[in-house]
Amino acid sequence: MYVTCLDLEGVLVPEIWIAFAEATGIPELKRTTRDEPDYDKLMKFRIDILKEHGLGLKEIQDTIATIDPLPGAKEFLDQLREITQVVILSDTFTQFATPLMKKLGWPTIFCNTLEVADNGEITGFKLRCEKGKLTTVKAFQSIGLDTIASGDSFNDLGMIEASKAGYLFRTTEQIKKDYPQFPAFENYDELLAAIKEQLKK
Repeated sequence: MYVTCLDLEGVLVPEIWIAFAEATGIPELKRTTRDEPDYDKLMKFRIDILKEHGLGLKEIQDTIATIDPLPGAKEFLDQLREITQVVILSDTFTQFATPLMKKLGWPTIFCNTLEVADNGEITGFKLRCEKGKLTTVKAFQSIGLDTIASGDSFNDLGMIEASKAGYLFRTTEQIKKDYPQFPAFENYDELLAAIKEQLKK
């Protein structure tokens, strides 16, 4: 039996931090896991910038309320869930993801949690577990499930590599060049077709 593991941002919804960077006019917040493989370093960098500008959870959630899933994402997810179990594995946070899960029809998501002060200031974050995506894929495999994985960033490569089948989706040219062993797709129809083919094996 298969479970398909998908990244969230860049695959099903736009990058939250990029949308927030554009909304606030703070270009430094456009850095994502495509640019910085060290997630701990990236989040500390983001929290420092938020503090510097006096921005907190409410301001980010106001931006998230304006974000819709990528065109075709919900339909893709609905079709995929008809043929296989699907879990979204994301390094985002429950406080960010919940409104987006509603727009996607409440798929299952495993993600992290922000630490937020009473005044709404983001003071830190709690990872669900170290290397959350890879650890979760290995856990699924330990209970007899085969995994298929797809994502677009450095932090997806572990789960893609560890899975029975792994696909890059709308990734950077550099990642495609560095990891030519993984098929790279640009649209949902191609990705769905590849997953369907793998499910037959």
